[in-house]
Amino acid sequence: MNDRPFRVLGIQHIAIGAPDKQRLLRLWRDMLGVTVVSNYVSERENVDEDITRLGHGPYAVEIDLMQPKDATKKPAVHEPPLNHVGLWVDDLPLAVDWLTAQGVRFAPGGIRKGASGYDITFLHPRANEAFPICGEGVLVELVQAPPEIIAAFSRA
Repeated sequence: MNDRPFRVLGIQHIAIGAPDKQRLLRLWRDMLGVTVVSNYVSERENVDEDITRLGHGPYAVEIDLMQPKDATKKPAVHEPPLNHVGLWVDDLPLAVDWLTAQGVRFAPGGIRKGASGYDITFLHPRANEAFPICGEGVLVELVQAPPEIIAAFSRA
């Protein structure tokens, strides 16, 4: 569709969950060499998350390694194990407005600050009658790209 008023620039992150993130760290950090750059803990989101980074500069990709704070509560950040994919967008509010008008279903919560400090929102993994377009089983996060990321992807 040529009339899309925003651009998806690239992958910002992938989020992987497990009952015990130490097992994830053993693979991603210890075996594959990704660097842990921060930790995010949220009771409301039921998550203890290590944010790792692969690559450098504006093209770096986060790999978020998550475990639930309480495995008996929702959201269950470890189910499914590939929890979600985050995409950089150049204009998040415009993307949300346009996608909603096209029939895309968003998860509750609206635009808000994410674990890495960027504005984010989620496309719902399941459709409904009012919003027939969805992630088809995959939770998709849209992430507002900062100016330096937009500039880098515009040059690429």
